[in-house]
Amino acid sequence: MNRIGIIGAMEEEVSRLKAEMSAVTTRTKAGMEFFKGRLCGVEAVVVRSGIGKVNAGICTQILVDDYGIGAVINTGIAGSLRNEINIGDIVVSEDALQYDVHVEAFDYAPGQIPRMDTLAFPADKRLIALAESVCKEVNPDIRMYRGRVVSGDRFISDHEMKKELRAVYNGSCAEMEGAAIAQAAYLNGIGCVILRAISDKADDSAAEDYDTFEKKAIRHSVNLVRGMLQKLSRE
Repeated sequence: MNRIGIIGAMEEEVSRLKAEMSAVTTRTKAGMEFFKGRLCGVEAVVVRSGIGKVNAGICTQILVDDYGIGAVINTGIAGSLRNEINIGDIVVSEDALQYDVHVEAFDYAPGQIPRMDTLAFPADKRLIALAESVCKEVNPDIRMYRGRVVSGDRFISDHEMKKELRAVYNGSCAEMEGAAIAQAAYLNGIGCVILRAISDKADDSAAEDYDTFEKKAIRHSVNLVRGMLQKLSRE
């Protein structure tokens, strides 16, 4: 996969990874600071994209154009949309879509971007399998689920909206960047996987839960990224 891009929306999601890099060079573009070097024995570029789909899409394209990455891992946190997926657990994307795209008037499915040949953007099968095998080792106290990541420029803290995202879009978790990264990876023909540690239940208690469990969730996602890179370095 050559060089791997690692994107987190917030500084808290990437600061530990950046601190562990060696042979680092940095560059700022589009208001984002790109850290290029070695991480866990792998050539990597780690970057905080900022929150939201536009930031995430721009960040991914810079990684492709300026750093020639062969794959991208998007690490972060999300709200659970399913009862069995609890705070602290991790969702690994099977695919991702943007739930705030609505062009049903022209016979597109909810979430489908017009004139795209897919409803949801698939994750790389090798990266999915790698994440699953590693998570059991580095996060033995939690569960991992495969599922659909649904993204939109909105923090979900409403029970009715949660039900809609589950029923209409078959979402496993909701957040604000992953599908944009997956779309950019799809268009550029590179592998992608979204890793989401659950920080809240995406309902009326979401804001309170987020503040309480954010650090724990980030720790789990960072552990997973580190473990994946370590295993890749041995292959």
